[in-house]
Amino acid sequence: MLRQVHRPMAINRQQADKLPEALGDHLGESWEAFVLAAREAHFPIPRRPDFTTSLLRVWACSDFVAQACIRTPSLLYDLLESGDLLADYPADEHPRKLQRKLSGIGDEESLGRVLRENRFREMVRIAWRDLAGWAPLGEVLGDLSSLADASISGALGLLGKWALQQPGVPRKISPALVVLGMGKLGAHELNFSSDIDLIFAYPDDAAGWRRARQSPEEFYMQLGQQLIHTLDNHTEHGFVYRVDMRLRPYGDSGPLVANFDAMADYYQSQGREWERYAMIKARPVAGPEEAAARLMKLLRPFVYRRYLDFGAFESLRNLKEQIVREVERKGMQDNIKLGPGGIREVEFIVQAFQLIRGGRESSLRQRGVIQVLDALAVLGYLPAHVSLQLAEAYVFLRRTENRLQAWEDQQLHELPEDDTGRIRLAFSMGFSDRDQFENTLARHRHLVREHFEQVFAIPQDSVPGKRTQQALDLKDVWKGALDSDAAIKVLKKAGFQQADDTLQWLDTFRNGPVTRFLGEQGQQRLDELMPLLLAAVAREKDDMQVLSRLGELLEEIAGRTTYLSLLVEHPMALAQLTQLCAASVWIAGLLVQHPLLLDELLDPRALYDPLDKAGLQAEVAAQLSGIEADDLEQQMDCLRQFKRASVLHVAASDIVSDLPVERVGEHLTCIAEVVLDHVLKLAWNRLVLRHGRPGYVISGKQREAGFAIAGYGKLGGAELGYGSDLDIVFLHDSCGKKQQTSGPKVIDNIEFYTRLSQRIIHILNTFTSAGILYEVDTRLRPNGASGLLVSSLEAFAEYQRRSAWTWENQAMVRARVVAGDAEIARRFERIRAGVLARPRDAGKLRKDVIEMRQRMRQELDKSGPDAIDLKHGRGGIVDVEFMVQWGVLYWSARHTDLLGFTDNKGLLEAFSRAGLMTADEVGELSAAYSAIRHRVNHLALQDESPLVGLDELSGYREAVARIWDKYMQQ
Repeated sequence: MLRQVHRPMAINRQQADKLPEALGDHLGESWEAFVLAAREAHFPIPRRPDFTTSLLRVWACSDFVAQACIRTPSLLYDLLESGDLLADYPADEHPRKLQRKLSGIGDEESLGRVLRENRFREMVRIAWRDLAGWAPLGEVLGDLSSLADASISGALGLLGKWALQQPGVPRKISPALVVLGMGKLGAHELNFSSDIDLIFAYPDDAAGWRRARQSPEEFYMQLGQQLIHTLDNHTEHGFVYRVDMRLRPYGDSGPLVANFDAMADYYQSQGREWERYAMIKARPVAGPEEAAARLMKLLRPFVYRRYLDFGAFESLRNLKEQIVREVERKGMQDNIKLGPGGIREVEFIVQAFQLIRGGRESSLRQRGVIQVLDALAVLGYLPAHVSLQLAEAYVFLRRTENRLQAWEDQQLHELPEDDTGRIRLAFSMGFSDRDQFENTLARHRHLVREHFEQVFAIPQDSVPGKRTQQALDLKDVWKGALDSDAAIKVLKKAGFQQADDTLQWLDTFRNGPVTRFLGEQGQQRLDELMPLLLAAVAREKDDMQVLSRLGELLEEIAGRTTYLSLLVEHPMALAQLTQLCAASVWIAGLLVQHPLLLDELLDPRALYDPLDKAGLQAEVAAQLSGIEADDLEQQMDCLRQFKRASVLHVAASDIVSDLPVERVGEHLTCIAEVVLDHVLKLAWNRLVLRHGRPGYVISGKQREAGFAIAGYGKLGGAELGYGSDLDIVFLHDSCGKKQQTSGPKVIDNIEFYTRLSQRIIHILNTFTSAGILYEVDTRLRPNGASGLLVSSLEAFAEYQRRSAWTWENQAMVRARVVAGDAEIARRFERIRAGVLARPRDAGKLRKDVIEMRQRMRQELDKSGPDAIDLKHGRGGIVDVEFMVQWGVLYWSARHTDLLGFTDNKGLLEAFSRAGLMTADEVGELSAAYSAIRHRVNHLALQDESPLVGLDELSGYREAVARIWDKYMQQ
């Protein structure tokens, strides 16, 4: 029931809100007490109608605010007269205001008093703006966090300054204590009456303390204790913040302060999963910025792993189960933080994705829950409607939490038990009806619980009963709980055709070195995985071959439980793994060498849909954006992982969809071009940072010199295969005078470009922990291996015109610029056209081409009496390529339209359009070229050489040989 409340003095009926009856009497009493206190203190009673309207609502919902105004009427007057009550604070307002108040403070007692008075004033302001509806949740949480930041930083600044004045402290030392804010403080989401969770750390500076009476450990320990006392100690003015230090290494039993190296060692060797979860929100809130940045860089690898860490699901699932048991034991079902569908479940969903994918996705390394939910929707890891529902629920729950705590400035999370408290809470949330509020709260909690269960569901729990029983039987087989006959019967029933061999393999693997040295967690995850894996393998045709391939992978990953967790948590990924290993030993080997690629199996849609060039560019740019610019080793590993993942997508699509070989070549070439583009940028930027940009002067004008990479062979023809090398040539356009760089360490352009080329080669083919990127061959440059590593365009053109051999002209047929300066690319095309379109002596050209072909066949053809080499044998790939190259060199002088193509099929079709070959001949050569390349690619996927039986593809090879004889043996 609503009623009009009697309001004395400045509160009249026109100004008043309608309040629930249960709240009216208390509000009237508070107003009367305030009027009396204001008169006694000689402060005017506010009479602004808009302010009075907000006062009714705020005081009805917060006894803390009402009593603060009654005890200190000047506070309310100050907030109004200063304009602070109605103002949105800018980001630096809290520290600016506090620093002004701390100016001139000379002792800890005065410091503590000012901090408490400042907090008291600002908490009243924040609560008022929140309850009056003048500030959205983000502003309220940000204000509360900024106030805490300012209090901690302001206190630490003065305490550190005073600490330097103590005897025995080196005078040249600047206090470098870094304070990490954890939890909601770290996320800038502090609630109204929250503790602050802190961790203290300091950088190693032993040299500066060598002659000091105190050790740095003693100095920073004392400074930390003083900071806690200043903030946490209860005085006549109350306290600033309750400080909780239990999240530090070793908890309460550990040292209060640790140096950076000790912290890094602890988290690397002993850090537990819940500590990773807590460290997600860690944020420096006080201390020198440079030291804080260094500390965060040290801690990041512990929190965000480079691989996808699906063990986080299990860890957070277990942690949540502990909380659920505690909630049930203590009867905390109405706890909006820890109870079902509460704040913690939203945080768990968000932080699970952060722990799993944050190492790869920089947008997930944000601390705010709402921001991460938005990123999860953008990245596609949560459906957009789920992200929206969770965000709306989180905002509602956090507002409810703040309204609970604003009543008496107490850390409450339980819904009130009394009717008045429930009515007040509903009213503070904007509901005139208690039932309407509680129904809305229940709806939000239900959705949160539903989404939480879906995200953290145990995959096996959703399997139908029949398959669950099969999994139980297979688990008994794996554990060795059945005798041989019973185990073989279970395996046959599951679908194994070679049950005896399978059982023997399982016995050997189970008792082998891999499982013998597994830890408890690893053994548990392997025991969960093996029945699922056996069920998947049983569906394949050659089950023992597939099991053997998967066994090699298990041997590689068994010690890293995150990969086992990935396969357990994602049965679909396990199914894709089994299918791909059954189809390709090359893919199986790739996964064994680089288990990080298992991450790519999580989304079948993406796995079998290779990205186009624009998508590849966006993907690699996003991955590299999360790596610091000076971390070349990490950038090199990132490029290697990107390349292998992208190639895996092509191979998977090729196997499942039987892609046309031209599409395969285009995809693989796009990957190489994108990689080269980024490698060039990385190498260029590092050199420019040191030496400046290369330039030159011509005709009195300063110009910037360019650089480009030309691709030859399969790269130039966009016909790369699996495992192809890259044939590349480096070019620059520097000429004229003053050919030198513009930076602090000037070098001449030739040296710059030589270093650039060397660095590019280093990035591409240096063997790192992630393998190599590409094998590189630069012998097609002018003068081959004895020539300069990088050529000017002028020198390159001169060499091609006057010194190049016929085989080098042949190589130009499939040459084009694949990365670098666009103007160099245009000039290169003109040089190429000039070289290819020169008139030639027909007899000499044919003789040179045939001699080179025969020489290659003698050196490379692996054909024998019972097998033919599909690449180098008669009628194979190279015969088609040589024929096309001969045709371009022979006919381009009269048919310049041939110069617009670098791929063999495009050139063959141009031959047909120009009437240089018959349509039938071009059709036969094109079909043979595609069929033989397709077969060679698929042999590569089986890790086999291109040697096949004499009958295989014989019709295609005979057609190529017949046409070769017609054109080349005249």
